[in-house]
Parts: sequence; C-alpha cells; structure tokens
Amino acid sequence: MTNSRRQEHTADTRAALLGAARRLFAEQGYAGTGTEEIVARARVTRGALYHHFRDKADLFAAVMRTVAGELAEHLIQQQLAGPGGRPAGPLDELRSGLQAYLDACLDGDFQRIVLVDGPAVLGPAAWNELIDQHGLHLLRDWLRQAVADGQIAPLPVDVLARLLAALIAEAGLYIAHESDPAAARDKAGVALDHILRGLGHTPE
Repeated sequence: MTNSRRQEHTADTRAALLGAARRLFAEQGYAGTGTEEIVARARVTRGALYHHFRDKADLFAAVMRTVAGELAEHLIQQQLAGPGGRPAGPLDELRSGLQAYLDACLDGDFQRIVLVDGPAVLGPAAWNELIDQHGLHLLRDWLRQAVADGQIAPLPVDVLARLLAALIAEAGLYIAHESDPAAARDKAGVALDHILRGLGHTPE
C-alpha cells in the first residue's frame, strides 16, 4: 500500500470511528455505549480503535470537539451572512448568535454529547477548554465591533466576554438538564436577550 493510500485508509478509519461513536453517544449516552458497539457500527477492528484513540474517553473527547466545532462554524457563518444575507450591526449579530446557540442546545447531538455527558465524563476543565476555543473569540469579536460602532458602552471587552460566556454556558446547561428543555430554552432566551439589550443603553 502506498503512503497516500495508507493515509487515506487511516483517515477513513478515524472518520468511521468518529461517526459511529457520535451516533451511539447521542442515542445512548456515554455510559450506555460500549466500545464493542462502536467498532461494530464503524465496521473496524478493536485494534483500529486503540490505534487512533487511547480509550473510550479519548474517543468521546474527539467527538465532543467535533460537535462543538460544527456549532461554532455555523455561528461564524451566520455572523458573516447576517439576517437575510445582509450584514447586521454587531449587537444584533450577537443577539442573533446567542439565540442560535440556545436553539442548538435542543439538538440531540449537541445537548447529549456536549452539555450533558461532556462535563460529567471529562470534567470542568474540558468544558472550559471548549468555551475558550470556540466561544470567547466570537464574543470578543462581536463586542469589540459593537464598542467601535458605539452600540455599547466602552466596557473592558475581555472581562465582558468572559462574563457573558459564563452566562451563556450556564444557560446551555440549564436547558439540557431541565425536564422541559423547550420551555427552559424560551426562558433562557428572554433573560439573556434582556441582558444583551441592556448593554446597548450607553450612559449619558
């Protein structure tokens, strides 16, 4: 097998494992999914699993990063397009992006893998790493532009971004763990949008 074919095979095997694990973790949860099911669904050997990942937790971490990265990319594309495909003001973009995030908290994959099992399986450090990697830079970009455009008061952006990230993360966890996630999403959306609209009231 040539190097290029070998690399392609390796990539295909990893993708198959990630895809199979993602479906099973979303359907059954981390605790309810065994490695035997994963390799059977992926149609690979157990040796292939341990060639690419240290253990089930390592595979789960890779799946969680994938799911979170997809959402971040979706929010970035939404930010670039704006409503109706036209650019929007940064504060409106931030409000829209936040509502899109809350909607994603109702999605099966994101809710079960990132919000429910993620913190429980990998601990708060992994959760905080996801926020730092995928959330903070988006918030900083929106806030810096909103300050530059005079839409919000010239507050310290780094501190404000971290405070908002904590609020948004807590809203996601609240939605995922409530008995009625849809109702919780509506309540969280109203509360957080009120906070964001308050930022637009610059002092005289």
